[in-house]
Amino acid sequence: MSTGRTRALRLTGWGGPPVLTGTARPRPTGEEVLIQVEAAGLCRSDLHVIDAPPGTLPYRIPFTLGHEVAGRVVERGPLACGPAIGERVVVYGPWGCGSCARCAAGAENYCDRRTLLDADLVGTGAGLGRDGGMADVMLVPSGRLLVPVGELPSARAAPLTDAGLTAYHAVSTVRHALTVEGASVVVLGLGGLGHLAVQILRATTEAQVLAVDVREEALALAHECGAHFGTLARPDTAAVLRGRTGGVGAVAVLDFVGDPSTARLAVDVLRPGGELAVVGSGGGELTVRKPGGLPPGTRISLPFWGTLPELEAVVALALKDALKARVEEFPLSEAAEVIARLRSGEVRGRAVLIPD
Repeated sequence: MSTGRTRALRLTGWGGPPVLTGTARPRPTGEEVLIQVEAAGLCRSDLHVIDAPPGTLPYRIPFTLGHEVAGRVVERGPLACGPAIGERVVVYGPWGCGSCARCAAGAENYCDRRTLLDADLVGTGAGLGRDGGMADVMLVPSGRLLVPVGELPSARAAPLTDAGLTAYHAVSTVRHALTVEGASVVVLGLGGLGHLAVQILRATTEAQVLAVDVREEALALAHECGAHFGTLARPDTAAVLRGRTGGVGAVAVLDFVGDPSTARLAVDVLRPGGELAVVGSGGGELTVRKPGGLPPGTRISLPFWGTLPELEAVVALALKDALKARVEEFPLSEAAEVIARLRSGEVRGRAVLIPD
């Protein structure tokens, strides 16, 4: 059994920057499981956490960042359940109370006691107030939060736990509307989540997938992932998209940006009785009133992460090669440089940190 110290990327002060530092190697007790980290995804949610002013988030500092994690089980507490030592796994990131009705159904992302956990500054999950996986090792509260991945490469597996899972959950909220013959769905933003949403839509629906981004390279990625049509965001984009739907508008819109421009575009292209899932946190706002600017019958959802059964479904798609995260791999020791690249929009797909 290994002992001693390990490295972890820790947020030690609100506003950052996080610090790669030595930490004591944790020992699992009770139901806890220790995994050797093989890969950890980095996304804009991490930037939101790092940049948060004091008092904005209900977390105590310091803690280790990293909520997209793949690794291998190396130690188990005496009461641990789930994967055995040596199994390769991904970590289900949203950690609830573990005992309420939602958690019992695998929906810890919507834990009924979330408000109480926040009030106690417990944290939302891995890398979100509780120690995450941008480290050599990671202590997971319970084996129930681990999903085996077999021989799936770790750099591809790690982003499935947020980028893949959140995209899958967002698609699940609108999938019932996409069974109509000729249904079209618009995906706004083809970054880490959007490019996976396109693949999930193609693998699980017959809908026409229309992609929108501000970057040519993002549209190229959308086409690689199976989008039927892609266009840059321009003043006439709504008219172009409506033209692709025969003038009636899209049955569903998945907004992975969520800024004012995509909020307006979503409303302009949605057909009456359509579904709008707002996933991105870009500061956009929608006014809900009757009568108002939204198409009549619009249903709006605000998907947050996803459920444990959905993560199992995401892993199953990846194991069949129906879902492949586009990633750029970087050593953990270069985390500061990678964070800077992510801020400047230089990362294509998902940035993944590999312990070195």
